[in-house]
Formats: sequence, C-alpha cells, structure tokens
Amino acid sequence: MRRTDYLKASPPMFQSRLLDRFTRVHPVVPVLIYAPVVVVMLVLSVTRDGWLDMLALVVVGYALWTLFEYWLHRLVFHFEPEDGIGARLHWMIHGVHHDHPNDPLRLVMPPAASIPLAVIVIGAMFLAAGTVHAPGVAAGFLIGYLVYDEMHYALHHHMPKSRLGKRLRELHMRHHFQDDEKGFGISAPYWDMVFRTYSSRRGETG
Repeated sequence: MRRTDYLKASPPMFQSRLLDRFTRVHPVVPVLIYAPVVVVMLVLSVTRDGWLDMLALVVVGYALWTLFEYWLHRLVFHFEPEDGIGARLHWMIHGVHHDHPNDPLRLVMPPAASIPLAVIVIGAMFLAAGTVHAPGVAAGFLIGYLVYDEMHYALHHHMPKSRLGKRLRELHMRHHFQDDEKGFGISAPYWDMVFRTYSSRRGETG
C-alpha cells in the first residue's frame, strides 16, 4: 500500500457495521448539532444578561475551550497504555487518527462522544456560574469547539492560503509527522508556548 493510501485509509473500529458507522462523521454534522444550541444559549444570555455581558461571557467561554482543547489533547488523547483494553481505547479515541490522519470521516469528534462530553461540561458551567451567566459561557465554549473541529478538518484536507492558516497547518503537521509530544493546541497553539510544548522544528510537514 502506498503511503498516501495508508494515511487516508479508514479501518473499521468494530465488527458491527452499524456500530462502525457511528465512528465516521462528516464535518458538517457538528455544525448541524451544535449551532442551534449556540443560538439558544446566545438568546438566553442576551435576555438574562444584556449584550455587553453576553459578549464578555462568550469570550470567557471561548478561552475556556482553548484551554480545554489543549489539555484534552495532551492528557486524554495522548495517554497511551501499552496493552490491553486501555491500548485499544486509546487507538479508538485518537490512535487511529495518528495512524491514518487523512481519513476524511475521522477528523471531527463523533456525536456519540461529543454530546455526553458537552452535557457534562455545560452542566458543570451551569452549576458553577448559575443560570444567568452560564449560557454565554456555554455559547463561547461551543463556538470554540466548532472552530476547533472545522479547523482540524481543514488543516488536513485543504491547503491554507493565508499566512496564519499556513502556520497552523505547519504546526499541526509537525505534531503528526515529527513529534507527537508537542503541538497539542490545534486552534490555539499559544498554549503550547505557555506550557512549553511548542515545536520550533522546521522541515517536512507531510
């Protein structure tokens, strides 16, 4: 098998075709699921808090997402048990993406994983911030998630034309093809600078 074919291969995760179907997701699916939730949260936030407070809370929520993205990627996605069920779970959660990074249907988080995670995180926001402030924070958090998911897909399947886009793609390809212990911030690589996991190596980016 040619390397390019291997990188875009899509091996089954489950023997059941039905279960395996849920592991493959078109990149528009997260938008269809979460964009309406974002709109509802924004309306609730404006109604309860006003426009200025809503904007501030959205910024806070977005910032929380970027930090969440970094640590989820670093601690959960790259926790790699050597054998047993842990190794199998790691491969299913993130290892398959590193083995086949150009699989077009495994670049955004499956709803079976993202929905329970979103319910837990947003539920925690409502407990911590209350029903007045939480909707704005939740909207910003979900906007950040959508930016991350769609950006991740774009970085793998499109060649950016802007200077920023090219830089983000270069950093993410380094993570895949040079050093997977650096470059955990995909949409927010500045956290790699803060936590000293920023890759400064240049060269082949895949």
